[in-house]
Amino acid sequence: MKKHLLQTSAIALGAAALLAVSAPAFSQAAAGPTDADLMNDEQTPGDVLTYGMGSRAQRFSPLTQLNSENVARLVPAFAASLGGEKQRGQEAQPIVYDGTIYVTGSYSRLFAFDARTGEEKWQYDARLPDGIVPCCDVVNRGAAIYGDKIIFGTLDARLVALNRLTGKVIWNKQIADYKEGYSFTAAPMIVKGKVITGNSGGEFGIIGRVEARDVNTGELIWSRPTIEGNMGTLNGKDSTITGKTNATWQGDQYKTGGGATWLGGTYDPDTNLIYMGTSNPSPWNSHMRPGDNLYTASTLAIDPDTGEIKWHFQTTPHDGWDFDGVNEFIPFDAMRNGKMMKLGAKADRNGYFFVLDRTNGKFLSATPFVSKITWADGFDKNGRPKYIPSNRPGAPDGANKGTSVFAAPSFLGGKNWMPMAYSQQTGLFYVPSNEWGMDIWNEPIAYKKGAAYLGAGFTIKPLYEDHIGVLRAVDPATGKIMWEYKNKAPLWGGVLTTAGNLVFTGTPEGFLKAFDAKTGKELWKFNTGSGVVGSPVTWTQDGEQYVAVMSGWGGAVPLWGGEVAKAVQHINQGGSLWVFKLPKS
Repeated sequence: MKKHLLQTSAIALGAAALLAVSAPAFSQAAAGPTDADLMNDEQTPGDVLTYGMGSRAQRFSPLTQLNSENVARLVPAFAASLGGEKQRGQEAQPIVYDGTIYVTGSYSRLFAFDARTGEEKWQYDARLPDGIVPCCDVVNRGAAIYGDKIIFGTLDARLVALNRLTGKVIWNKQIADYKEGYSFTAAPMIVKGKVITGNSGGEFGIIGRVEARDVNTGELIWSRPTIEGNMGTLNGKDSTITGKTNATWQGDQYKTGGGATWLGGTYDPDTNLIYMGTSNPSPWNSHMRPGDNLYTASTLAIDPDTGEIKWHFQTTPHDGWDFDGVNEFIPFDAMRNGKMMKLGAKADRNGYFFVLDRTNGKFLSATPFVSKITWADGFDKNGRPKYIPSNRPGAPDGANKGTSVFAAPSFLGGKNWMPMAYSQQTGLFYVPSNEWGMDIWNEPIAYKKGAAYLGAGFTIKPLYEDHIGVLRAVDPATGKIMWEYKNKAPLWGGVLTTAGNLVFTGTPEGFLKAFDAKTGKELWKFNTGSGVVGSPVTWTQDGEQYVAVMSGWGGAVPLWGGEVAKAVQHINQGGSLWVFKLPKS
């Protein structure tokens, strides 16, 4: 009996020792990504933990296993369907961690797929009310991962945290009132244990906001309105007013001023700043709201600890064309005038490519990245546009619409939501752009809660017969376009670039394509069966490099695209995750 007890004790001690050895690895995997892991995402190619493949969202991978010499051999590893009848625009970027791929789908759904087989692990469908009013399709652009949680936003303006292993709800918070026109389509961002979100609804006279919530509880920490005159909060109390009341807005117009933050932001650890773009002022009719209308159509640099705005740069003051300003601001370091500088770049909907000093927002340059711009003739040394007054749509005369003008770019922009990429190898930005213009006119409008607040009409038209979309490689030092690839349909998907001298992006015709990063030569393409309007990613797994992208046509173009929409109405909708790798042979 004593011998048996000793043997049992020895076995127990051996098992305990084994658990002690294996516990750190097990607990670390179970615990999930930390703040440090998220900030180091650029340097860990074995996973994709952030929207943009790094907090700076450069969408650059250091991987070279797949490169311009062998990419022609790339083949599908598997495809996983989102199923059902909810096959609308699939604009999401995958998150990849611990053998699982997480993707969001149209109609506020979140899926977990096995990263090796494509088998679905779980699915979460948000219960959306009947009264949601998304402006530009029922899309969602991605999730955020932290610890045991995967977090995403919904079309009825809620933020939901799920257990990443089971899909069970951990917390669910309302971030705005969908009945007022708010929604949420961006991928959340996590900085220092805070979930950073924006909001959608700029066409409904809402107030744009940037907010931070505790990642573990969802409780609000700070809120920063983007329109001058509105009060911010910090730790449950009023903090500071944004800007100065009535400085650039008349009367009570700041209470329905727009400035939605519908694309989310980037974060730079070097400056400890969040960079968030803001949308159009409301209404579109600029004659109803004299002034610059801060802080619409701007990039804001925000302290993640307090929510205070440290600097701003407005790309289209007194916007009268819905050029917006939400486009991503990407931090990068480069030589300028013989000095290494902390810079940031933004390809704006208004057709100009901006470079700023990201430490203080100082304007450095603005160069066209599309072929035709009619609203301004460049920018002065202070970063103010040189307007062409005759190209601002006219004021309404009583109940009659104002004078119509033909403006380029169209309000869908020289570049819309689809994120560009920056290569640390070539020093170039790869910008998905479109060549279109619009007839636009102003109309009388009055604000009504939850109703569209435009005061404008429009018809979008292509500028050229043979192409609309153009993928361009832009040198940020000079603004020079180094190469371009023309596509018949508009480009509406994100871009990925790698140290393997590759650039990936998708087309509405259904293709995921790979290009030589230095020359723009098309090297590979694969048709996914529906339009590709998502953002591709790459990572390593079991010693192999993978590429993944969502397929599913939709977004703003078929809804708002005028003559352009007619040209692409034959494209079938879909909903699939496609994953590719090189064949082992």
